[in-house]
Parts: sequence; structure tokens; C-alpha cells
Amino acid sequence: MTRLSVFDIYKIGVGPSSSHTLGPWRAAQDFVTHLAGARVQSISVQLFGSLAKTGVGHGTDLAVVLGLLGHDPVTVVTADIPRLIEEVKTSGRLVLGAHSVPFSFREDIVFQPTTHPGHPNTLIFTALTEAGELVRTTYFSLGGGFIEREGEAAAVEEEYGFVHDVSSGRKMIELSAHSGKTVTRLLYENERCIRSSAEIHARIERLFQVMLNCVYRGCHTDGVLPGGLNVRRRAAALNRKLLAGKVCPDRQSWLAAIRRTTRDFSTVNQWISCFALAVNEENAALGRVVTSPTNGASGVIPAVLLYHYLFGNFGEDDLLRFFLSSGQIGALFKQGATISAAVGGCQAEVGVSSAMAAAGLTEVLGGSTKQVLQAAEIAMEHHLGLTCDPIGGLVQVPCIERNAMGAMKAITASNLALAGNASEAVVHFDAVVATMWETAQHMHSKYKETAEGGLAVHVSVALPEC
Repeated sequence: MTRLSVFDIYKIGVGPSSSHTLGPWRAAQDFVTHLAGARVQSISVQLFGSLAKTGVGHGTDLAVVLGLLGHDPVTVVTADIPRLIEEVKTSGRLVLGAHSVPFSFREDIVFQPTTHPGHPNTLIFTALTEAGELVRTTYFSLGGGFIEREGEAAAVEEEYGFVHDVSSGRKMIELSAHSGKTVTRLLYENERCIRSSAEIHARIERLFQVMLNCVYRGCHTDGVLPGGLNVRRRAAALNRKLLAGKVCPDRQSWLAAIRRTTRDFSTVNQWISCFALAVNEENAALGRVVTSPTNGASGVIPAVLLYHYLFGNFGEDDLLRFFLSSGQIGALFKQGATISAAVGGCQAEVGVSSAMAAAGLTEVLGGSTKQVLQAAEIAMEHHLGLTCDPIGGLVQVPCIERNAMGAMKAITASNLALAGNASEAVVHFDAVVATMWETAQHMHSKYKETAEGGLAVHVSVALPEC
């Protein structure tokens, strides 16, 4: 089985969607590289299936253009995105490397609602060079920012030569039992096969800092989210209420103030929801988030991690333990099922993220390998069949609140796993992965990020024309 690093699961990107924004952005960047500097007369892209049906609400058209322009989702100044897009629309030209070509959002980005046989999220880029060569490349956006050229394996999925085979829950339990090593130790030794200890710690610290920055921005930004649903941001108001109006001049003083708030169940519960809402409101506004394992589910992990960081007995190596164990759960769902809502509904996004968070929390709280996997299983078990039905095709309703719910389920799952005897579990982790995949395959297409079922059709909204 193809193996994944936990850093393939955790990515830094721009919202609102990993499959509809980050993936197409990466595909556009790859296509420009594929052109190998050729002078281009014209360029266009066709968006198929789910990318067409909910692409505008997910910013797919914007992501494609930003990728063609050469901007990277990890480093682009998100505040500049509206200006960059407006310049292309106003000038009617797209800068490709050292020269520009005519480009029209209306004519050169074609939305094809029919499903491509290769994948529900398919893009086809076409360019005509000055030499008369027609270059056409088909990409599949697989979820979580993963992309694949038609006919090729996904570029990030490499055989890393890991020392431990952790390709299933059963194998992880057997390895731990035979070696006496924790989940963290097994995964750390695998990661050391491909990067230094210093790089592992640096990457984890960077992921954590991006998460903290995202939560902080979301907790200090009021207003209405873009897209036309008129969804008002709630995290900032909730933050002010919980801090009793106290103004904190910077992130450090804000975190310190949160630690000093009361720790009754209601207050802590509200903080967890506040953190999740903050991230996903930023995500909906094209902010920078950590894909974990997707953008639409990017609020669950930070909310649960900050719950432990601010209200728990946070240890020196807890970041390492949390990210490695949770990332491995995401990898197992990616390999054994899907992390794409267009393929499996929201169980593949918020469900997987909740399972990841439950595993990470259980690991840092001292759970055994069996308990870590049981926590992940419990969290996913209670997300099975969850549909993806975004109103107006926007990653806002019900997506933002679902992250808060996924965070609470993760904490509950961890508590249940730690309180019980994992050896007596009726359902095991590998079984829930297989069940999720089977459920995904049998789920009706209208509940898979098409905005053709569920809340998307039962809630009437009038969105502005693009």
C-alpha cells in the first residue's frame, strides 16, 4: 500500500475548500510548470462535476487564476487576493511568466456540470502555444489538496521507505504490542526516514503557529462573510462575551486571558465552539488555514488542540504527539476510504477530522494504541452517512457549525475511549474505515458536495450573479 507522511495530510493553504480551492490551485501551478516556459497564445480551463456545481461558491475560478499567475497558497498575501483577481478581470489579460495572454473569466473558465468519468472533481487545462502546439492536461482534485494528473499516481504519494508498516489499525496495535512503542514513537521513527528531527519539529511548530494565527484572526474579525448568504461572523462576538469585553493587544496576552477564564463546563464548551467557528469563518473568507485533512473541516483540529493547550495539562512534547497520531489517522482514511466530500460526503471531511482530533487528544492524554484507535473509531462511527449539502455551494452553512460539532464529538470520543476497555470494543478502527468507504460509494450523488440535496435545496437563497 502507498504510504503517506503526516505532513502530506497537514498542509498550509487558503480557504474555503481543499478539493475545490487548494487542489485546483495546485493543478494550475503544475500546468504552468508543464508548459515549460512555452509562449502561450491562449489558455482555458474546464471544470467538471462538483467543481462546476459548487465551484463559484468555493472559489475554484479564483484559485485557478491565482495558480496560473504563479502565486502559491502557502505564501500569497491573502489580503491581496481581491486586487489580484480584479486586475485580471479589468485588464482581460493573464500574466504567465514573462508575458501575458488574453483571458476572460466568463469565456476561458468553463463550468461543465456533467461528471467526468475519472473523478467528481476534474479539471482540464488547454493552452495553445505560439508554435501552434495544443497542450491539454487533465487533473483530478482528490480532496485534502491532493491532485493527480490523469494516468499518473498522485505526486505526493511516494514510497517513503518507512521502517514500520502502519498501514492499518491492526498493524499499529501489533507493532506497539511487539515493540512496546507508543503510536508517537512508531510514527516518529517513520518520519525520521525522510526528514531530520529538527525539520519534523519545525514543521509541526509552523502548523501550530498558522492554526493559532487563524484562530486569533477569526476571534477578532467582525462582519459578514462573502458569497451572498449574509452569514454574520460569530466568533468575535463570542470571544468578547467570554472575555467579558477585555481587550487583548496581541495574541500572547489573548491566550493568557483565556487561560484565566473560568473552567466550568459551559465556558470551556463555548471556547471550543468559538475556536472552531473562528477558523472556519476565516476559511470561508479566503483566509489562511491548515488543511486538516481538508479546508472545510479545518476548524476541528485547532479547536480540540487548543482545548488541551489552554485548559489541559499541556506537556512539552504534546504538539509532536498530537500531530503525528492525528495525521496518521487521516492518512489511513485517505488510503482506505476518502477525504473528499465530492466522493464521500461530509463524513469524509468533518468525520475524518473528528476522528483525527479524537486520536490526537487520546494520545496526549496517555492513551494506549488501542485507545487511540478506538477514539478515532468512535468519532467516525457517529459521523457515518453525514452528507455534504452546502447552501449556495458555499463552505458556510452548515459547514462552519459542523466543525464545532465535530470538535465536541472528538473530545467525547476520547473521553469514552480512555474511560473504557479498548480490548472489549465491538467495532474496531479498520472496520469503521471500510464502513465509511462503503457508505461513500452507496451515498446518492446529490449529497456529495453538489448542492443538489439536503439543506442546499430546502433552504431558499438568492445569491448575486458572478
